[in-house]
Amino acid sequence: MALALAKEVLVQPRFTGSYLLGFRVPAAILRTILINQDREFIRKNVGTHQISDVYYKQYQNPCLQKFSTSPHPERICWEGSSNAVLSGKIETALKDHQLDEAWDSFNDFKRLYGFPKDTLLGKLITELSYSSDPHWLQKACDLVLLVLKEKSVVLHPDFLTKLSLSLARSQMPIQASMILRVMLEKESLPPMNVLWLVVLHMVKTEIGTYIASNFLVQICDCFQHSSVNQNEQAKLIKPDSMIFNLVLDACVRFKLSFKGHQIIELMPQIGVVADAHSITIFAQIHEMNGQRDELKKFKDHIDRVSAPFVFHYRQFYDSLLSLHFKFNDIDSAANLVLDTYRDWESNVRKELQKPRLVPMGSDNLKSGLKIQIVPEMLQKDSILKVEGKQELITCRNGKLTLSNKALAKLIKGYKRIGKISDLSKLLLSIQKKSHTLGGSSLPSDVIDACIKLRWLETAHDILDDMEAAGAPMGSTTYFSLFAAYYKEKMFRESKALLKQMKKAGLVLNLSDEMVVSICLSEAVDKNAMHAKKSDLAEFLVREMSEENAVPPMVYEFNSSIYFFCKAKMVEDALKTYRRMPEMKIQPTVQTFCNLVYGYSSLEMYRDITIIWGDMKRNMESGNLVVSRDLYEFLLMNFLRGGYFERVMEVIGYMKEHSMYTDKWMYKSEFLKLHKNLYRTLKASKAKTDAQSKRLEYVKAFRKWVGID
Repeated sequence: MALALAKEVLVQPRFTGSYLLGFRVPAAILRTILINQDREFIRKNVGTHQISDVYYKQYQNPCLQKFSTSPHPERICWEGSSNAVLSGKIETALKDHQLDEAWDSFNDFKRLYGFPKDTLLGKLITELSYSSDPHWLQKACDLVLLVLKEKSVVLHPDFLTKLSLSLARSQMPIQASMILRVMLEKESLPPMNVLWLVVLHMVKTEIGTYIASNFLVQICDCFQHSSVNQNEQAKLIKPDSMIFNLVLDACVRFKLSFKGHQIIELMPQIGVVADAHSITIFAQIHEMNGQRDELKKFKDHIDRVSAPFVFHYRQFYDSLLSLHFKFNDIDSAANLVLDTYRDWESNVRKELQKPRLVPMGSDNLKSGLKIQIVPEMLQKDSILKVEGKQELITCRNGKLTLSNKALAKLIKGYKRIGKISDLSKLLLSIQKKSHTLGGSSLPSDVIDACIKLRWLETAHDILDDMEAAGAPMGSTTYFSLFAAYYKEKMFRESKALLKQMKKAGLVLNLSDEMVVSICLSEAVDKNAMHAKKSDLAEFLVREMSEENAVPPMVYEFNSSIYFFCKAKMVEDALKTYRRMPEMKIQPTVQTFCNLVYGYSSLEMYRDITIIWGDMKRNMESGNLVVSRDLYEFLLMNFLRGGYFERVMEVIGYMKEHSMYTDKWMYKSEFLKLHKNLYRTLKASKAKTDAQSKRLEYVKAFRKWVGID
């Protein structure tokens, strides 16, 4: 019917006259004509001469000049009024917050005339951005991407800023990153305080953290490129310590230790100063990566902070102590514990509020990175809350104290190497330093725990050491040990202890039978009192039943490999790595992270393919589980090196383990390095089988990221 009426309009003079008098064809009919665009149908049914005659007379008749069957609707002569009507409908619907009506009217307008004016388009995007409904936020995101693809005009950054924040708040991190990346391509980002909020919401989820960390890497790349070109925009896109802290803290929460390490190294490269929050997060990332030497470099600076910052750095000492235990370095652990019990300066020191340099890698590397830190700098309006874990070091009354778990690890360590006297000295030193806490019962707690585990000889050794040092235990401790000896029928040991008790004046004018009776009743009462208490003995039982997940020797090897890679001594790193299987030591994910990172820094992509072969063999044997951030790092390096078969191989592994892949980043990297690679080459024209196979993988990758 629509086409029939179109015929009448085109051929019959009365319709032309009526149009001149103000006749309007209904919009629905017009829309049908425009959508179908069936010029061939009209030509066959109306006649070539007639339609051509009317079509070309448009240049003589100013009204019909706009009337054609062209797919460009703006040529229709009733454009003015319908354009205004639809624009008005969109305006009114937006004012009334009627998104359904506004969206329908916008679609009608776009079908007829393309995009509306920039101001109206901006209002529509803004109104959609204010919605909390993911449906409308997705529409807004799609609209922005469509506008940028089809329209030459640049959308105002404010529109994109509002939309990115709304998407992030609604836990749509992928879409939020799309908008942010579009802005970054224009070298424009939201104001830094707004970007804080966007990133804060993005990193609440694991996928959001993946994307936010990758976006931060892209910002740094863009900043470095702009700085080299002396672009004034560089200052506007430089990320600050808050952005880094938000992303790094999320890397800790979601166990992305390798990604966290990469981001830490970006800070000195772009000149971002690390504050107190940064240092605390660094400690956790270095702990996860087993990088004890890196963390030790901060200690001299942290040891000098004033008392108000002691609680803040509890996590730092916790992480460093954990690493000492992982390396089975009991002496270093003991020294660190004593450091935490010292008296702290009460006044804030000005020199600690100035930037200080900490080397990354070996101190002797001339070309090594050095990060700036300010140990006593905390942002007043920080939106970050670094929680950390309280496993080994706790805080009580503003003082750092040792947890039962840490104490259990120390006891286990000293007992294993047979240095109980050193343990006694440590306990005595802690007791002397912790007098401000109202007196410590630490030695007696340790002796009691040993008694409960039937380590009676160890308990007696500590008791003797305390007595020899002039700090004898109370009668209750002696009575508990005596009762334990008696129950275990160790009568010779019990008699020796009884002599000690009499010599110390603990039992006078009492028969041996009376002493036994008193000791047994004391022991029963003490056990009843502590029956419901989760004490040191329980932690000792757990520690003794748990084996180290990673042998200490592995940490030593990984540290050596890391050092060689940072020094660009990759041959030595490879030799160290090859020694591990010879000594029947299983490489870990961290081993391969260090190696791949070292080769990548030298752009030795072919060598990474060899390491990848080793990794696959370890995975097939069940000895290795590769982390997502290592897969991603491998993928990016294979992409840079042009090893597309390996690229698709890694993608296959990630798909198999249902890991998120940031296609936008991979696509950008490909277009930057291999945009025209095999773009016009057909498989039939490949010169060799190798080239034909490579072409196949390149095409597969282009299809996967959505280029073709």
